[in-house]
Amino acid sequence: MTRLSVSKAREEFPDVVNRAAYAKERTIVSRRGKDLAAVIPIEDLRLLERLAQEEMDRIDIEDARAALAEAEEKGTIPLRDLMRELGD
Repeated sequence: MTRLSVSKAREEFPDVVNRAAYAKERTIVSRRGKDLAAVIPIEDLRLLERLAQEEMDRIDIEDARAALAEAEEKGTIPLRDLMRELGD
């Protein structure tokens, strides 16, 4: 993986983008030795987004299962009763 300083990446930006798009090369952009950003192929971004969505879905499913288990354990009340209790 290539690592460039911000100033070098600015100078070479068209080439960095082309290498990401066509050669599937990833480039890390850094300043004073600290990594700040990356230029990656669009396919990598789409994969990261899909993985993030799958993780969020997994967490939602976990939360839903926990809520169902709690409802089984503690019971439920009708919405009408809840609204009455909350003063609506």
